[in-house]
Formats: sequence, C-alpha cells, structure tokens
Amino acid sequence: MIQYGLRLHDAEKLPLEEQLTVVKKQGFSCVHLALSKIQGLTADPVALTPGYALYLKHAFQDAGLDIAVLGNYLNLATPDKDALKKNQEKYTAHLRFAALLGAGVVGTETGNPNTDYKYDTEKSHTDEALETFITNLRPVIKDAERFGVILAIEPVWRHIVYSPQRARIVLDEINSPNLQIIFDPVNLLDEENLDRREEVLNDAMTLLEKEIAVIHIKDYKTETGPRTCMAAGLGDMDYRPILKFAKEKKPYIHATLENTKPENAQQAREFLKNLEESI
Repeated sequence: MIQYGLRLHDAEKLPLEEQLTVVKKQGFSCVHLALSKIQGLTADPVALTPGYALYLKHAFQDAGLDIAVLGNYLNLATPDKDALKKNQEKYTAHLRFAALLGAGVVGTETGNPNTDYKYDTEKSHTDEALETFITNLRPVIKDAERFGVILAIEPVWRHIVYSPQRARIVLDEINSPNLQIIFDPVNLLDEENLDRREEVLNDAMTLLEKEIAVIHIKDYKTETGPRTCMAAGLGDMDYRPILKFAKEKKPYIHATLENTKPENAQQAREFLKNLEESI
C-alpha cells in the first residue's frame, strides 16, 4: 500500500484547519509542507518555536494527516558565503522544528553553483560543483543526526545532483543514515535524456533503493515544445514501474503529488490508486 499525499500549497486556499479538512476528504493521508507557501504560516527561523511546532502537529493530527515532507529548498552551493551560512542555519532550524513536528523528512534539492540558483550548462554538472555541495552539506547532516531527523535530497536534472549515479556518490561520501532520497522520476528527466527514460528510472530504483524515503509524483508532456509538468494522469509518464517498485520494496511509503490543482487533485490520486491496484 502506498500513502498518497498532496503538496499543501497546491490545495484550495483556505484557513489552515479548513484546508486540512478538505485535503483529508479528498482521500489524501499526508502532505508536503512548505511553511513559507501557506497563508498565515512562516518559515522564519526566529519563529520556529516549540509552541509553533506543537500547534501544527496537533492541527495535522486532528485532521488525520501526516507531514511527509517539511520543505526547505535552499541553495547549499551558493558562492556567497554569507548566504550559505544563513541557508545552513535555516536547515538547522528546520531540522530542529521537524523533530518537534514529527515530520517524516526535511526535503531539499541540491542547488546550483551560483547565487541565482539557476542551471548552468557549463558548471552545474561538474565535479567541482558536486564537491562544493557535499562539503556544505556535511554540517547540515551533523545537525540532522543530532536531532534524529532525516534530510532527504531530491536529484534533479538541472541541479548539481542530476542523476542516480551522482546521488549515489553523495550518499557514499556522506555515509549517514540520516541522509536519504526523495525520488521524483520526472525531475530526473530532461529533453537531453527523455529517450533513455526507462534506463534512468531503473538506475534510480536500483542504485538508490535502500535510501528512497519519499516519492514525488507528477506528469509531463513534450509534444508542444519544452517539457511541461502537470498532475498525474494527464501526460506521458508511465508510473507502473514506479508504483510496482513502491509496492514491492517500500510498503506504506509517502508519495506526494505535485503540479495538481484543487479541481484535479482527487482525480490524480484516484488515477494512481487504480493503477497501483492493477499491478
């Protein structure tokens, strides 16, 4: 069984308690929570107190929802030393907050080696960029270990950790049980490797099998030009191998939907659930 969830900032814009009630009624069991993207909430480290965490914890428990991912998608490869220090401090604050909140993981991507967090075709995929990311990740993982919280990185083609092989290097170099993986199949794909989709995704499920902690699910189309993303079931993605992997290897794993709209989120969940049951 897979536990399907929703990116909370994709849900209908309502006061928090009402929003959670709607998400639960749509059949979801968990959410991806980005504090800064929810009306009335804040991700300011100064505000991440035990009281705030426990208020949220009780609100989600009352709604019958898990917090699968507490998002903190900040660039750990920025060359700006002051910005890097602030980003690392925000990771520490989120990890501490997640411990009080009972979140499954603190989720992040792996950035780019510039201050704009933009894909650089010449530099983003270099060994130098990877080493910078690993170096700057180490103190964050030490904090994850101290708080007993999992930090999960999400490989993305247009970021530093762009492939399953690259992610495997990071996992082996850091060598910590508190570092795991968010597996977003669509984010591993790009125009440059779509013709090898099956190979790329099989590599991810093979090389990262032990460390995959959460799955992100969305769809894509390329027929009208550059790849565009959308809710599951509306595009070209074949999720049967992913769902088969989850059923066989990751019972009760959190799988959170992305790029949904309030009017199609339930339809996307039902599409995936029916597909899962047919496998």
